[in-house]
Amino acid sequence: MPSMKDIKELRERTGAGIMDCKKALQETNGDIEAAIEYLREKGIAAAAKKAGRIAAEGKVSVLIDEDRKKGVILEVNSETDFVAKTDNFNTLLDNLSRHLLQSNANSMEDVLAESWFMDDSKDVNTVIKEAIANIGENLNLRRFNRYETDGFLYDYIHMGGKIGVIVDIDGENTEENQLAAKDIAMHVAASAPEYIDRSQVPADVVEREKNIYKEQMLNEGKPEHVIEKIVEGKLDKFYSEICLLEQAFVKDTDKTVAQVLEENGLKVNAFTRFELGEGIERKEENFAEEVMKELGKNK
Repeated sequence: MPSMKDIKELRERTGAGIMDCKKALQETNGDIEAAIEYLREKGIAAAAKKAGRIAAEGKVSVLIDEDRKKGVILEVNSETDFVAKTDNFNTLLDNLSRHLLQSNANSMEDVLAESWFMDDSKDVNTVIKEAIANIGENLNLRRFNRYETDGFLYDYIHMGGKIGVIVDIDGENTEENQLAAKDIAMHVAASAPEYIDRSQVPADVVEREKNIYKEQMLNEGKPEHVIEKIVEGKLDKFYSEICLLEQAFVKDTDKTVAQVLEENGLKVNAFTRFELGEGIERKEENFAEEVMKELGKNK
C-alpha cells in the first residue's frame, strides 16, 4: 500500500489526482519515478515537475564584478519570508556573495570549511552559525555557481530574489550588448530552459521521452506506421520547451532566442537559473483535508 508521503510527493510532481497517484504507485511497486512515467503514458500527467513545489523562504542573489568577468549566483534559505527581509539576513547574503566571488572552492563542503574572507579566525560555517544564533532561525547556504568568462556576465533578479539568473555571453561588453544580454537573462527567468541546445540534452532523457510518447500513441490506438513521425514531432516540441535557443523569445514570440542572439552577434556560453526553494519539500498543509475530499468524490 503506497504511503501518504509518496502519494503526496507524486501529486505535487505531476498534478495528477490522489486516486490516480495511488494507483500509479501500486502499479509500479512504489517507485515514484516509474509512477511518473506511468501517469504520463496514461495521459494523466503532462510532465513531471522536477523541482516539486516551492516551500523554502530566503533569497537568490547574484554578484558580478565591475568588469563583468567574474560572478556568482547563490541561494540562502531561511524559515520565514519575514526574516529574509531583515537587514541581518541581507547583510549575511551580501557577505556570502562577496566571499564566494573571491573563493576557489568548488563544493559546498569546501566553502563551509574555508576561512571567512573578513576574519580568517573563523570559517564560513561558523559565520553562518553565528547568524543563526543572532537571527533566531535556521539558515542555509543551499547552493551556488561561480563564473569566470572571456566574454561578459549579466544577471537578472525577479521578485526581490524569488528567481535569479546569470548568463555568460560570448561577445564584447558594450552598452548595446548589455541591453541584449538583459533581455536574454529576463527570458531565462521567465521561460526556465534547462539546456542551451539539443546537444546538451542527455541521451537517456531523449530515449525516455521517446518511449513515453510511443506508449501514449499506442494507448490511443495509433497505427505503428505513423507513430514514429508523431514521436519526432513531439520531440521537436519537447526540445522547444527545454532548450534555450529553440524557445520562442518572450518579448517577440515570432522569433526564437537563437534568432535574437544572431541578430545581435552574440552567443550564450552558459547560464544558471535558481528559483527559490525549488526541490525542497513543502510543509504539510491541508493534505489530509484534500485526501478526504478526493475520497468523497470517488465513493
